[in-house]
Amino acid sequence: MPIEGIELDDEKFVDLLGKLIGESKHLQNNPPEFVPKEDRAARHVLEVLQPLSQENGGPLRIRRISYVEGRGNIVVEYPGEHDGGIMSFVGCHMDVVTANPDTWTFDPFSLSIDGDKLRGRGTTDCLGHVALVTEFFRQLAERRPKLKRTIVGVYIANEENSKILGIGIDEMVARGELDNLKAGPLYWVDVADSQPCIGTGGIVAWSLKAKGKMFHSGLPHKSINPLELAMSSLAYMQQRFYADFPPHPEEERYGFATPSTMKPTQWSYPGGSINQIPGEATICGDCRITPFYDVQQVMDKLRSYADDLNSASSGALEALPTQGPCSKYVLPDEGLRGKVELTFFDSYAKGIACNLDTVGFNAMTSAFSKVYGYCKPYAITGSLPCIRELQEAGYDVQCIGFGRMATYHANDEYALLSDFRKGFEVMRELVLHFNTV
Repeated sequence: MPIEGIELDDEKFVDLLGKLIGESKHLQNNPPEFVPKEDRAARHVLEVLQPLSQENGGPLRIRRISYVEGRGNIVVEYPGEHDGGIMSFVGCHMDVVTANPDTWTFDPFSLSIDGDKLRGRGTTDCLGHVALVTEFFRQLAERRPKLKRTIVGVYIANEENSKILGIGIDEMVARGELDNLKAGPLYWVDVADSQPCIGTGGIVAWSLKAKGKMFHSGLPHKSINPLELAMSSLAYMQQRFYADFPPHPEEERYGFATPSTMKPTQWSYPGGSINQIPGEATICGDCRITPFYDVQQVMDKLRSYADDLNSASSGALEALPTQGPCSKYVLPDEGLRGKVELTFFDSYAKGIACNLDTVGFNAMTSAFSKVYGYCKPYAITGSLPCIRELQEAGYDVQCIGFGRMATYHANDEYALLSDFRKGFEVMRELVLHFNTV
């Protein structure tokens, strides 16, 4: 039976999504407090697809791949003609970020429906996509169309905590479990707003601690104020960062919403009375880096900025602007100099610029244009783990998704049923494209 004209089965899709969202409390990924058990989501996927497996007389080849107990991955294949090629839908992950019910206006751990809105933790990121891909393979298996290409779906564990390795797609790739997917386009199904995402940013999270001299605030000339030192040092580092990493010409081609940025996001100090200048203060923040710059080079440059501030011979500290007549960062009579310490958080991520010259990209733009009447790819310096590593390993990675950007990792997360209907049509058109050319 052909697949032209097939549409999302709303009832079956929503039923499966409800079961998945019902597990989301146990899928939260923020160790050590929350360690997800993705098998709780996987069993609902398998309840739909296992009866259609080759073991049960159906066409689907299903593999469960697990490296950590309770935290498995699933690979589903709908076989095409021999040597007809391959295409894959990868990345829909079975873990979610945490949710505090006290800050939501509805229960995050059960599916609720408000008109077109499907509400609950994971509806957008990414259990809605898990249900969408499952429904697509169910219909393929029941209709049994003859296809040239084998269609593969990969459901993964541990996407929300990529700094812990050896659980999800990183380990599958390292062991060669997905090598066959290099033979065709790989569509990463975990983005939003129903248009292709062709570029993401790298991220480097940093901490800048300024050390001064604690003193009474009535005698500021006897102190080195670390709050002022931190602000001036950050401004100095930002100025150099934007000179070294200016807007890249490729950013316009990809339509990046912003160039590379460096900015503070948190401020802390040890505490004390209001009339006491503290001895140290810390600013934390991040750099978001378009994929046309090397993340490691950014880190090296940031270290060099801090080193220059701490070097007596550079004069950089002495040249920092001070705040008023009593503000100073050096106390020569006491042989004291302010100091900054730059450290990086445990993990960093690379951004991706999808290849715009592949059959996978051309098929994607064709599919979106057919379903929506237009295709308007976008690029942002938000970060997605795993995908740059896949690209570097030789996969033709393209990114699609049908959640709502505004609700990613947010309170009161929701997605739209109408968006998933369109997403199903896009997947259908992609399969049709590769089986008619």
